[in-house]
Amino acid sequence: MVKIELELSDEMHANLREVVARCNASHRDRDGANTHGQLSVKTLLTMLTEDAALTHSRPGSWEGANMQQVLDSHGYPSAVGAQRPAR
Repeated sequence: MVKIELELSDEMHANLREVVARCNASHRDRDGANTHGQLSVKTLLTMLTEDAALTHSRPGSWEGANMQQVLDSHGYPSAVGAQRPAR
């Protein structure tokens, strides 16, 4: 297992805590009908990391495909089936 340490601004952390609060309210309102249960900032970031990895390991999955749309919008288009340039 790899451990990665992140530094987040106080503002970004506060915004993520608000996202987590909204997700957890939805979790309660839907009687737990979601994929990862109650979230914390750490588990939210882990879930998003898993989805980013799925753009490679399972690009056709809904999680991988939707995360690829996010990457596309940031200027990182899908490389599924593309050849890496020679170095």
